[in-house]
Amino acid sequence: MKPAIKIRNLGKEYTIASAQRYLSLRDIISGSVKNIFQTSKKSKEKFWALQDINLDIMPGERIGLIGRNGAGKSTLLKIISKITPPTLGEAIIRGRVGSLLEVGTGFHPELTGRENIYLNGSILGLKRAEISKQLDEIIDFSGVERFIDTPLKHYSSGMQLRLAFSVAAHLEPEILLIDEVLAVGDIEFQKKCLGKMEQVSKEHGRTIVFVSHNMDTIRKFCSTAVLLDNGKIINKGDTSEIINEYVGGHLQTIAEAKWSNSIYSYNKNLKLNRAYLHNNNFKILSRYDTTETIGVSLEYEVLDDGLQFTHGLNLYNQENQNIYNSHDVTSEIRLSKIEKGNYKATAWLPGNLLPEGIFSLNLALFNPNPLDILIHEKEVLSFEIYTDYSKLTPRGNYAADFPGIVRPLIKWEANSIVIK
Repeated sequence: MKPAIKIRNLGKEYTIASAQRYLSLRDIISGSVKNIFQTSKKSKEKFWALQDINLDIMPGERIGLIGRNGAGKSTLLKIISKITPPTLGEAIIRGRVGSLLEVGTGFHPELTGRENIYLNGSILGLKRAEISKQLDEIIDFSGVERFIDTPLKHYSSGMQLRLAFSVAAHLEPEILLIDEVLAVGDIEFQKKCLGKMEQVSKEHGRTIVFVSHNMDTIRKFCSTAVLLDNGKIINKGDTSEIINEYVGGHLQTIAEAKWSNSIYSYNKNLKLNRAYLHNNNFKILSRYDTTETIGVSLEYEVLDDGLQFTHGLNLYNQENQNIYNSHDVTSEIRLSKIEKGNYKATAWLPGNLLPEGIFSLNLALFNPNPLDILIHEKEVLSFEIYTDYSKLTPRGNYAADFPGIVRPLIKWEANSIVIK
């Protein structure tokens, strides 16, 4: 089977011309004689947005392009969709391409929504009868039927997105290219779009190339991912593995944080001196096996007698999802009137709960009633969870990926039954 998209030795170079400095009327008059004999010169700088891209995307494959802003994702989609030509190499496309790269791309603002549906269909090479066959379904899916005969220039960006996606999904291009534009829509419509893309991919074998900064969406929708950085392909493979490589390469683990006398986290009554991560033996570490308990300790100084507060933490995963929050409801000094002095509080994060990945912690000292946040340090500590598959583990030595934001070890019971 030949690839739906075959890219070989692809490169794209851009030239950046610096703008001329602003000239006042005095500058123009005083420099008029000199300007007659001198031609204006702008400094130019060249850079490669894409370099040496080699990629095969097979028919029916759902592939996610991930990477930082400026990595070259959108440029690659524009070349595949023939919006911009490559400087070097080639992109061989087998099949009709439908693209959703920017809100309103391919639409004419003076035409009505209905007229734009026919315009987009004709661009894809469809006959009017083919478009009319899908018309009612396109309008119904878009949810803009009330305004379908209104000029597009009166549509909001969200309405334009709804219509553009509905057209792209229903007019049956073999290849569908989707950039970050789905972020414009509401959550309900995003789910509806993802469901439709999955349907057309499975039922009709459409090839879909999807760009998004939402790693959770990429993980759920794409079986394969490509990591781009500085215009080059870093890796291609299983989506979860590529996401972990991408996120892990941009996040650092921080096992300990200290605040000196001159730079410390405090208010007038309280000073946070130190926070650190450790195992059961109080050894400071930034990597923990999935089965290990993790200690989170805070050392602080109370500066006035009679202060009342409690401790709290917020745990986030590498995709910035809030896994859980924990407030101290068990220690002896919580919400007591505390005397001046140095104190230490420790929270124990249970083992056999978190999946592999990188996690960050926010730490807080606060009074909950009424809410009075005394100290709140964001992303002050971070750590990595891994599984050592070289040994049998309580998780059953299952080495495949576990979906979900937590991975608890749950007790199961199974017994034989006697049928009477």
